[in-house]
Amino acid sequence: MPSARPLRVASVNVNGVRAAFRRGMGDWLAGRDVDILAMQEVRASTEDLQALLGEEWDLLHDPATAKGRAGVAIASRNRASIHRVELGAPDFDSAGRWLEADYEVGDRVVTVVSAYVHSGEADTPRQVEKYRFLDAMEARLPELAAHSELALVVGDLNVGHRTLDIRNWKGNVKRAGFLPEERAYFDRFVGAEGDEGYNNGAGLGWVDVGRRFAGEVEGPYSWWSWRGKAFDNDTGWRIDYQLATASLADAAVSYSIDRAATYDARWSDHAPVVVDYAV
Repeated sequence: MPSARPLRVASVNVNGVRAAFRRGMGDWLAGRDVDILAMQEVRASTEDLQALLGEEWDLLHDPATAKGRAGVAIASRNRASIHRVELGAPDFDSAGRWLEADYEVGDRVVTVVSAYVHSGEADTPRQVEKYRFLDAMEARLPELAAHSELALVVGDLNVGHRTLDIRNWKGNVKRAGFLPEERAYFDRFVGAEGDEGYNNGAGLGWVDVGRRFAGEVEGPYSWWSWRGKAFDNDTGWRIDYQLATASLADAAVSYSIDRAATYDARWSDHAPVVVDYAV
């Protein structure tokens, strides 16, 4: 993979890749000059996904156990040197939700994970599964950092870490996605708000690249409901992340959320998160 210019990594929950391409995802991708594209909630076969992307993309895809649900993928301009899909204990079903790949970038190796955390539902078995996944993720993060100093976990992580990450946070404190127990995981990943070293070495030492670039402002959001005026009023959630090891975060030179210009121009209920890394 070329190293003369920054490495561009994009991540997006496509909310069904076939529908996304019908609505215009292909046009976005053709004009974005992406090197590595991580996708979540693919909900398609590998053959369908490859046909949509084209043969110029090398594709890794881990579908969900249940057909037509979840599914994560990573497409790249160069072939991955190795990839892994296991997460957690052997009896834990993470299929379609966690895909790791190593890429040679110049003389260095960058590890990219496409992750799709369960949406959950408070006080139900769905929430128990979400906590199991977050537990497995928390255990894996130090292993990833030990494996590669240039490691990146991207995707729809389905948790707003701070009040800045949800426009209507007061109305969601008892709902999945903003429960205190969920947010505590991110306190351990990147540090808690107000902690010395928050997002700069605290916790497990990972860095929320989006928050580092945006600073202490509301949003910028990456998901809006299809319903009502949520998109038009920017009543959104920032639940799509690029979490990087310290060395890779320090190499980030730009960050953007590709919010559609209008509601009608959306091709997913999520917007792509795009970061350039000078590695």
